[in-house]
Amino acid sequence: MLRANVESGIRRIDMPDGSIVQQGSAQPAKVPLYESHKTIHPKSVKGLYRRLKTATFSVLLVLFFIAPWIRWERGPEAPAQAVLFDLTAPRFFLFWIEIWPQEIYYLTGILIVAALGLFLTTALAGRVWCGFACPHTVWTDLFVWIERVFEGDRAERIRMEKQPWTMRKILRKAGKHAGWLALSLVTGFGFLAYFTDAPTLLHDLATFQASYEATSFFGIFVGMTYVMAGWTREQMCMYMCPWPRIQTAMLDEHSLVVTYQADRGDNRGPKRKSQSWDERRTQGFGDCIDCGQCVQVCPMGIDVRTGEQADCINCGLCVDACDTIMIQQGLPTRLIAFDSLAAQDTRASGKSYQWRLIRPRVIVYALLMLVIGGAMAWSFALRPSLNITVLRDRAPLFVTLSDGSIRNAYTFKVANKTRQNRSYTLSVAGLSAADIKVIGEAEPETAAHTATISAEPDSVATYRVYVTAPRGEVTASSLPLTFQLSDTVTAERNSRDSVFMGPANQ
Repeated sequence: MLRANVESGIRRIDMPDGSIVQQGSAQPAKVPLYESHKTIHPKSVKGLYRRLKTATFSVLLVLFFIAPWIRWERGPEAPAQAVLFDLTAPRFFLFWIEIWPQEIYYLTGILIVAALGLFLTTALAGRVWCGFACPHTVWTDLFVWIERVFEGDRAERIRMEKQPWTMRKILRKAGKHAGWLALSLVTGFGFLAYFTDAPTLLHDLATFQASYEATSFFGIFVGMTYVMAGWTREQMCMYMCPWPRIQTAMLDEHSLVVTYQADRGDNRGPKRKSQSWDERRTQGFGDCIDCGQCVQVCPMGIDVRTGEQADCINCGLCVDACDTIMIQQGLPTRLIAFDSLAAQDTRASGKSYQWRLIRPRVIVYALLMLVIGGAMAWSFALRPSLNITVLRDRAPLFVTLSDGSIRNAYTFKVANKTRQNRSYTLSVAGLSAADIKVIGEAEPETAAHTATISAEPDSVATYRVYVTAPRGEVTASSLPLTFQLSDTVTAERNSRDSVFMGPANQ
């Protein structure tokens, strides 16, 4: 249905396709409700923050690609890769640290501490993680660099996009995409090398002997890198990443963010060469000559001069661009700078401002990181080299033997986290006259107060354990029972609580 609204002599018609047509005395104009994405061609820039970004990216990339190739000797049957997330074992290896599946809470703690670190960083300096260390930003910057190598800087790329297709344009485009694909292949291998032995993976991929699973994940990593860093770029940060929306709750008036000094720069306007700065200021203009360099270098394509924006990743490239122009004009730098809203308000009132590092939210984040990180480190330092699990049979709850004694059955598991064979002594506490019999050992399956079990290196041994108690000692339908395990060599002990079920006394 068409709807017509008449306002000030202009007839507004809502079309079925969602667009708006305005009709009046002027020529009708069709106003689209959806704006198609416009490709952003960031311009190269030199300066402090560009050097800082390059240095940070270089360190992160070296660590990412080198880490899987570092060797770490753990024993004849253990993987020799220093950093390995082995999903088939399954184990997480990080140099001398080895995380088992039942210790997933350590990974949870690491993620919590990392999240708190991100909160703390954001409270101090906004989205600097996004601008300097986020993997998507790192790889996007590499892809833009490859694009610049083959197609030139911003102005040249824009001109080439408008030109008709020629052999030169085709070759330049092909070279760019070949570079993107090569980097994606290397990146895909780099990701996959963290989940399997790197030298073996390289050999299998090079000789087309890799498994279906490895080949599939390799293709997924390559495709995602090529699409996200080559094509979506800033759209990932704007539309898919939730952090721009969350980070606004992390900021306060003292957080350092990339800010345009409006009191100094406005009113904005171009400056003629013949115009002096004194003459310009008498006309009401500020230091900003509206050159647009800050927008052209921005990888997000935003204009920081319009105010704080969630899409700004605090990379500081606009600061470098503006400082270059200010130096050329003979003016003080930092017209665009890392600044806080409190600093701007304080200077506007004519007072001096001193940045506050110690603030309530900073203290809270730092203390939480310290407490959780310290608790994890303490727990990890004291964790046992063996772990036991006890599962009591629920059907039947108990068995009455011919002599009247009561027997319960349990599934007993012992995880040997060392690289040597271990022998253990198993006993129970809570029922003084109880005997235990272990099914699964080579020794005679006779009931006794203790039993000896063993576990191979880096494995979980599973046994069937019968606990038998005289009828007279079973004084309730449920009695507490504790399984105690002791290493026969190191005397390390571990225990697990369970229950012993029996008939209710009449």
